[in-house]
Amino acid sequence: MLGLLAATPLFRPLLAQNAPATAEVAKPNRGTGKLTGTVVNAATNQPVEFANVGLIDVATNKAIGGGTCDEKGRFILSNIGAGTYKLNVSFVGFQAKVVEQVVFTAANANVDLGNISLAAAAQQLSEVKVVGERELVENKVDRIVYNADKDITNNGGTAADVLQKAPLLSVDIDGNLQLRGSGNIRVLVNGKPSTILANNLADALRQIPADQIKSVEVITSPSSKYDAEGTAGVVNIILKKSNLEGVNGSINGAGSNRGAFLSSTVNTRRGKLGLNTNAGTNMFYNVARNASMRTEFLPEEGRSTLQQNGNFTNLGGGAFAQLGIEYDFTPKDAFNLSGRGNLFGYTNDRNQRTAYVGPKVNDIFTRDIVTKEQNTNFDLNFGYTRTMAKPKQELSVLALYSQNKGNTDYDLDQRREEFIDYRETSSNDNRNREATLQLDYIQPVDSTGTLELGLKSILRRVSSDYLVAADSLDGRGLLPIPSRSNEFRYDQNVYSTYATYSFSLGKKLTLKAGTRVEHTRIDGDFITDNISLRTDYTNVVPSVQAAYDINKDNKLKLSYTRRIQRPGIWFLNPYVNLSDRRNISSGNPKVDPELTDAYELAYSTYINKSTINFSGYFRQTNNAIESVSRLVPSNTVLPTDDTTRVLYSTFLNVARNATYGLSAFGSTKITPKWSLNGNINAYYLQLRSQALGLTNGGVMYNGNLTSSWTFDKGWSAQFSGFFNSRRVALQGRTPGYRTYTIAAKKELFNKKASLTLGVVNPFNRKLVFRSQLETDRFDYTNNSYFYNRQIRLSFNYQFGKLDTKPAKPKKSIRNDDQKQGEGGNG
Repeated sequence: MLGLLAATPLFRPLLAQNAPATAEVAKPNRGTGKLTGTVVNAATNQPVEFANVGLIDVATNKAIGGGTCDEKGRFILSNIGAGTYKLNVSFVGFQAKVVEQVVFTAANANVDLGNISLAAAAQQLSEVKVVGERELVENKVDRIVYNADKDITNNGGTAADVLQKAPLLSVDIDGNLQLRGSGNIRVLVNGKPSTILANNLADALRQIPADQIKSVEVITSPSSKYDAEGTAGVVNIILKKSNLEGVNGSINGAGSNRGAFLSSTVNTRRGKLGLNTNAGTNMFYNVARNASMRTEFLPEEGRSTLQQNGNFTNLGGGAFAQLGIEYDFTPKDAFNLSGRGNLFGYTNDRNQRTAYVGPKVNDIFTRDIVTKEQNTNFDLNFGYTRTMAKPKQELSVLALYSQNKGNTDYDLDQRREEFIDYRETSSNDNRNREATLQLDYIQPVDSTGTLELGLKSILRRVSSDYLVAADSLDGRGLLPIPSRSNEFRYDQNVYSTYATYSFSLGKKLTLKAGTRVEHTRIDGDFITDNISLRTDYTNVVPSVQAAYDINKDNKLKLSYTRRIQRPGIWFLNPYVNLSDRRNISSGNPKVDPELTDAYELAYSTYINKSTINFSGYFRQTNNAIESVSRLVPSNTVLPTDDTTRVLYSTFLNVARNATYGLSAFGSTKITPKWSLNGNINAYYLQLRSQALGLTNGGVMYNGNLTSSWTFDKGWSAQFSGFFNSRRVALQGRTPGYRTYTIAAKKELFNKKASLTLGVVNPFNRKLVFRSQLETDRFDYTNNSYFYNRQIRLSFNYQFGKLDTKPAKPKKSIRNDDQKQGEGGNG
């Protein structure tokens, strides 16, 4: 790929103008003097590659020469006349140093300064890096950053525990993620898309231990440079990664009455080459029960009721491994290659009693259902970045290959009066493969203007093979049911280009505007039924952002973006789930993408040691994808003669979705050892469907609060709480909930290790989730009870020599264009 670019006339001059600079700098012939020396790390005595040196004439205080050290830290400055000079030495990650009184005379024309030692910008104490403490929440120009590694209540938890504490985010007990009340978001890991998150975000969040997460970035108004997916925005999970010279790593472990995990990380860097690897395993255990009631109003038949009571246990876990390689060919050329694999699975054992009572029929039975799911994932990511001669001028070539392979099976036994009268098995094999190629170019136009251009292609292939077999206990055994079995193939290719331009007007106003054009082509086939689906569409996605600095402590931000939300495999997969024959669900391969217009006005201020942010926002989607449930006879959904009424749920583009919201978050230090931060978000959601004649709306809210205390002798404590109100849906309301954690931490072994004890919901034995559906033909309520009280103990140990090594920015692909599962997450 790089050779092809070098041979292309468009890029040949760009690459040619950026040949590596030599350390020797030729100046006008003022003299014959020569100055040499070697810049080394004060802690390790190793060369500091490509450090900057500049020679200043003391008499005039003007620079007369300068350059860059070579890979061995050496420099040569020549053509120096007689006089007294000082040498400035600097490099990112180190404290700058000035060498005074460098004297050249006719008798002393060549000066060798020997080794010049630079101290790391971060001081080291007992091999532990001590840096300025970051705020738990940081408000940056285009995003809000939650520094999860500073929150001790996360120790021993999962990514779901971390995300529910981040500003503007909420996570329900099933792992469904929302940003300001919307599930239409894209979740990235280290700025990269991942098939680990593609199929079921709720399950994926259980795979990532909280101790592996450094921070969470919440981007509410992505520019045109980002893929147009995510009507509410982008959430980027940053995993911990070492930028240190030498070999170092950590061991993390935790155990609780609801799960356990063990992981290890090892990082090494020598000169231009860096390697990082981590691996681990985790497991979880959940217990819950539910009780539901459905009342059917049928004028032709009268009233019927359906009562269902059940309980289940959920046991699962997995393992992961990751390997990354970084190599800096020159100070201007950065290369990185990484691979990550996951294996995850669970078993759900459920017992459910069903009682249907109607004017003409009574039907009472019990089902024992065992569901097993297993997923394997693999991501391979390549990135090459070329830094050009001008500041901020940059060319990046990125490539990604991802694959997810999953299998979901269930076996059920149906009993009437303790006798099994029916058996059924189902198998659904699915695969998601994705290949991406991306090219980005940044060109500074003037002192404040920057032009960004890019091309991108995403090639996706999704498949689902499902088979259902039944045994009516008539002696023939399990027989396949052709009407409920099929093979589904779905190809989605997205070709896009973008251009953005940012510039400043004066010292206070910054503007950024851009447009993204995306063309999508879809080919779908039901192989068994010989049915095909073909469609393509083109979307123009503009974005405008403005930031105004009222003064150094107060900032206003205004933005408009149009976003597209393509349906993911959860929405499209036509597989019909019949494990509960009175409640049937499936995807819909004919669902169209959503288009949303989003507006936001935000104000942020800094008062003493406090950060406060207020924002108002409005979003509107005219063809929103909604889950729709209807009471229908079985034979309208399945090729059968059975007319038993069932509740059938699927996805349709049937609603206009408008959200009006206000949010606020703040972070402060009440005392030097006591910090407090919190977030609250309130919004009004209005849903309207002319096609179905339905309207619903209401006010919803969510928020979190974290308070941290630091004590003497390595002790610290923290409280973290979260609440989420019930949500409005097109046909009713979905559950809300609250949870809180108290934790204490003790540092050990001269701060190389720590032990953390955390208690989740200590005063609540169970969490209750209530949902409701209401139509003119039926009412449905469901109460679920999760036994979530948890006590967990976690341990962390860090090893190796921590010697500062300045980091080079690595670029990677961001695929942000697919709606993820039910509620945006499945």
